[in-house]
Amino acid sequence: MDAEAPSIPQATDQNKSSPETTTTNPATETNGTTVAVANGKQPTEDETHPPTSYLETIVHLFKGNIGPGLFAMGDAFKNGGLIVAPLLTVLIAIICIHCQHVLIACSKKMRDLRGDTVCADYAITVKQCFENGPIKLRGWSHTMGRLVDVFICVTQLGFCCIYFVFISTNVKQILQAYDIQMDVHLVMLLAFIPVLLSSLITNLKWLTPVSLFANVCMIVGLAITLYYALKDGLPEVGERAYWTNGSQLALFFGTAIFAFEGIALVMPLKNAMRKPRQFESTLGVLNVGMFLVSVMFMFAGSVGYMKWGEHVGGSLTLNLGDTILAQCVKLMVSMGVLLGYPLQFFVAVQVMWPATKQMCRLEGRSLCGELIFRTLLVIVTLAIAELVPALGLFISLIGALCSTALALVFPPVIELIARSEPNKGPGVWICVKNLIILVLALLGFFTGSYESLKQIVKHFGMEETH
Repeated sequence: MDAEAPSIPQATDQNKSSPETTTTNPATETNGTTVAVANGKQPTEDETHPPTSYLETIVHLFKGNIGPGLFAMGDAFKNGGLIVAPLLTVLIAIICIHCQHVLIACSKKMRDLRGDTVCADYAITVKQCFENGPIKLRGWSHTMGRLVDVFICVTQLGFCCIYFVFISTNVKQILQAYDIQMDVHLVMLLAFIPVLLSSLITNLKWLTPVSLFANVCMIVGLAITLYYALKDGLPEVGERAYWTNGSQLALFFGTAIFAFEGIALVMPLKNAMRKPRQFESTLGVLNVGMFLVSVMFMFAGSVGYMKWGEHVGGSLTLNLGDTILAQCVKLMVSMGVLLGYPLQFFVAVQVMWPATKQMCRLEGRSLCGELIFRTLLVIVTLAIAELVPALGLFISLIGALCSTALALVFPPVIELIARSEPNKGPGVWICVKNLIILVLALLGFFTGSYESLKQIVKHFGMEETH
C-alpha cells in the first residue's frame, strides 16, 4: 500500500510535469518519472506512481459506473414506464457521454492555452475556463472551481453512503432467510471493517485487482438475477405502464442520472493512463466502456420492471426470494458493491486530502495523517447511511441534486466559455446544443430534487406512524 501520496497525477497551477502522450518521444510512453528526469529535475511523488493500461482503465471505468445504480434501474423503469424509460435512458446516456467528451476537450484546450503538460482535473478545468473566458466571468473562476469540488465530494461520498445502505439491505435479507434477525443499522456497523480496510488503499493501480473482482461479482450477480427474472417467462407487455406522470418521471430522472454519473472519474482515469489518448479516441476507454454500461442498464431496467412491475425493489436483488442461489447472488453483489466503495471514495479523497494536509500541516506525517483522514471519512459516510436508510429515494435524491450538476450542467457551461471567440461568441450550433442540455438538466435538477425530498419526508412520516 502506497500511502505516501495520492496515485493520480492531479494538475494544478504548480504541478505540470506528467505529460499526455502527444509525441513519439519514448519518455512520454512510459511514465512521469522518465520525463521529469529528462527535464533535469527530480520526480515528484505523483510522478513515481505506475501508469495504468487500457484494460486497467476500462476496469476502473466499469467499476465506477456499475454499482447500486445498475440494480436500481428496475425501479427507475417503474417510474418511467415501459416505452418512455428506455427512450429517456438512451437520451441520458448519449448526453452524459457527450458531456464527458466536452470536459476532456475543454481540459485539453486549457492545457494547450496555458502551455501545461498534463490535462487538469475537473475542478481546475472549470476554474481555468472561467479565468480565460470573458472578462465579466473571470472573477467567478475561484468560486466555480470550489463549487465543482464541493459537488464532487458530496456526490462521491453520497455514493459511498448508498453503498453502505445497499450492502446492509441485502445482507439483512440473507440473514433473514436463515432466521437470523438483525437490525439493518447493526449490519452497517458490521460492514464497516471490510469497507474501511479496502478504503486504505491509496494507489489506483493497486486498486485494479479489487475493481476487477468487484466487476466480476457485479456482472455474474446481474446475469443470475436476469436468469431468475426470465426463467419462468415474463408477463404480458400490456400489464405494465407504458408511461407515467410528471412526478414519477422526475424520480426516474434522478435514478437514471445517478446510474450514469461517472464524470468525476473521467480526468483522474485519463491522467493515470500510460497512453492518455486511448481514453477519448473513437474506440477508446470512454466510448467502449460506457456503451457496454448503457446496454447493461437498459437490459436490467427493462427485464426487472417487466418481471416484477410495481413490486420491483430499490435493488433487483431484493426481489429474488429465499433460495440458496438467490442468497449467493445477494452476497456476490454485496461484495461487488463493497469492493467498489474504495474507487468512489478515492475521488473524494483526491479532492479533500491535499487541502486537509496543508491546513493541518501534516507534510512530515503524511502516511499516518492520510490513514487517519480516510478512516474518519469512512466513519462519516457510515453515520449518514445510518440516518437515511431509504435506498431508492436516497439514490434518486443524490442523482437529481448533485449528479445532474456535474454530469449535465458544468460541461455545457464551460464549453460555451471555452469556445467563445472575441466579438463572435461560441457559435450558433454550440449555443443551441448546450442550451438544450442545460434546460433538460435544470428541469431534472429541480423536479427530481423536489420529488425525492417529498418522498423521503413521506417515507419517514409513515415510519413514525407505525
